[in-house]
Amino acid sequence: MTAAADPTPATATAVWLHGVVTGTATPAGLPGIAGTPVRAVAAAGLVAVVSDAPLSEYGEAALRHNLEDLAWLERAARAHHAVVDALSRSGAVVPARLATVHRDDDRVARVLVERHDELAGTLARLAGRAEWGVKGYVVPGASPRVEEPAGGGGAGAAYLRRRKAQLSAREEGQRAAVDGAAAVHAALTGYAVAARRHAPQDRRLSGAPTAMVLNGAYLVDRDRWDGFAALARELADGHPEVRLELTGPWPPYSFVAEPEAEAAWA
Repeated sequence: MTAAADPTPATATAVWLHGVVTGTATPAGLPGIAGTPVRAVAAAGLVAVVSDAPLSEYGEAALRHNLEDLAWLERAARAHHAVVDALSRSGAVVPARLATVHRDDDRVARVLVERHDELAGTLARLAGRAEWGVKGYVVPGASPRVEEPAGGGGAGAAYLRRRKAQLSAREEGQRAAVDGAAAVHAALTGYAVAARRHAPQDRRLSGAPTAMVLNGAYLVDRDRWDGFAALARELADGHPEVRLELTGPWPPYSFVAEPEAEAAWA
């Protein structure tokens, strides 16, 4: 990417892509990025849902800078997700990667034409389905206690034995949680159409007091949502060593292939 050499007029805009759908209707009055209303760009039988993005904030150089600002990034992500979520409630949607910005409508239409077969195939695969998330966290003390070995040696030696027993119990609890998470993921995968197991989130990001051992995403048919939730509850009861957290339904972010060479600003 190269930054523009000339100053950008304050009124100039680019086009922020939210997602691709098959219908022509877009949610009435729905604000997009920067509060500008969403609109449709149609080509090749597909519809890109976009909103106008001021170049002063979303131009190439400005966007590169803003993506380093966590507060700005969170606001943009929320605005982007609100549109994608609204679209997903009306039918299948291929969510765009966050901060996919095109110069104009012609560029957006060209993407629809060039990637028509891929996008149409993905929309067909996602129709009537949604993503559910299941996160699993270690439950301290859920595994059997390791008894302190007997022995002499005075108070110091007794302390070391207790400490070793505590560490052994913690390691055993961690192993039990990891094994339980694997069993949970296998069962949920068998129920879902497709599944992804993402890397566990750091505690600073998850906000949980214990380590995450499962960060799963599951694509589930709409008529099986209740059954999926019931299965998750059953698995939670059967695996007390893991605290499960079920969320959804979500737009299918985890089940859309990323373009291999698509820049954030095109």
